[in-house]
Amino acid sequence: MTEASPTCLAGAAERLGLTGTVDAVCVVHQLIDDHAGSVGVSGIDKRPVSGPVRVRPLGLHGDVQADRKHHGGTEKAVYAYAAEDAQWWAAELGRELPAGSFGENLRLSGIDLDGAHPGERWQIGDQLVLEATVPRIPCATFGRWLDQPGWVKRFLAAGRPGTYFKVITPGEVQAGDRAAVIAVAEAPGTSIRETAWRYGPERARPND
Repeated sequence: MTEASPTCLAGAAERLGLTGTVDAVCVVHQLIDDHAGSVGVSGIDKRPVSGPVRVRPLGLHGDVQADRKHHGGTEKAVYAYAAEDAQWWAAELGRELPAGSFGENLRLSGIDLDGAHPGERWQIGDQLVLEATVPRIPCATFGRWLDQPGWVKRFLAAGRPGTYFKVITPGEVQAGDRAAVIAVAEAPGTSIRETAWRYGPERARPND
């Protein structure tokens, strides 16, 4: 295993104790037709729900992962996006982007979501514990959903990918819950933001 650099260790350690708030909890509203995609349908149409939602190893109760190969499974059980990043994109695109617009399960505010390191653990509410895994690497379906040609390259280049989490301790989540970084990786690598940048917009197909 490659040892983490002193810079990575220091950056990860500084995140311990950071807190934020769950602004919204979103699950699939309806599956949409996406015949240009790999599975023909998409679960990207997520919208906020009220009250507590149970979170298990494969994600939120009532949610649907239509394409588990790319956007699901235990390592990508929960996708979170920062309210601050959504506001930035709203200004860039000149339109409102309410919770769920990015296909996210959780819209969070007050915490640097993309600065998380894989292996970092978050407690949300009283019981739920999640562990950061990988950034969102967008697909052409995402661009079609937002009606934005060239979206994949643009999204990656912005360095605001959002973070996938796996479930360590199942529990419930609801809007208003506190989110806190309770543990950092022992040998942290690059942050979620840096990982997305390393993936590189140049790897996107020209029309994505």
